[in-house]
Amino acid sequence: MAEFFRKKKKVCYMCTGHDVNYKDVDTLKKYVNERGKILPRRVTGNCAKHQRHIAEQVKIARSIVLLPYAK
Repeated sequence: MAEFFRKKKKVCYMCTGHDVNYKDVDTLKKYVNERGKILPRRVTGNCAKHQRHIAEQVKIARSIVLLPYAK
């Protein structure tokens, strides 16, 4: 018998009360893949508002060389 299970919906990290800042490089690395690209919402589970915020923080961290543009 084939039983199908639905995947549990991911919860936005920032909606649960956490804050993501460009200075917190360890947290930002969770939202960037090994090639340096920002991961999409469907992978990270963020809401649209916070995905834009995370993308902005990653770009700031890249510009002041806390995160590399590419590896």
